[in-house]
Amino acid sequence: MEKLYCRIRENSWVARLAALKMGSSAIAIVFGRVIHLHGVSRETFLANTRWVRHEVRHVRQYRQHGFFPFLWRYVNDWVRFGYYNSPFEKDARQAEHNATELDGVEIA
Repeated sequence: MEKLYCRIRENSWVARLAALKMGSSAIAIVFGRVIHLHGVSRETFLANTRWVRHEVRHVRQYRQHGFFPFLWRYVNDWVRFGYYNSPFEKDARQAEHNATELDGVEIA
């Protein structure tokens, strides 16, 4: 299996803005290969396997579609279907239950 490299950025201002928008105290948001965290520590995030799988799936989606094409489609789908019904979010929620989702993943 091909390696997938991800990074974590704690106390991210980008994730803080997303948390304000979503009305959440703890959030993770992905841009490219970087998982941005706000309101949650790296250790707490990594201890939540379902959450890690969800965010890693977004990293895979970026890789599959390309950075800007993914962002464009993600935003359009969010406007069109809403956050919860967005195809990318549905896919990431399914990945939460996939035991092999983290195979070949290295998180720095």
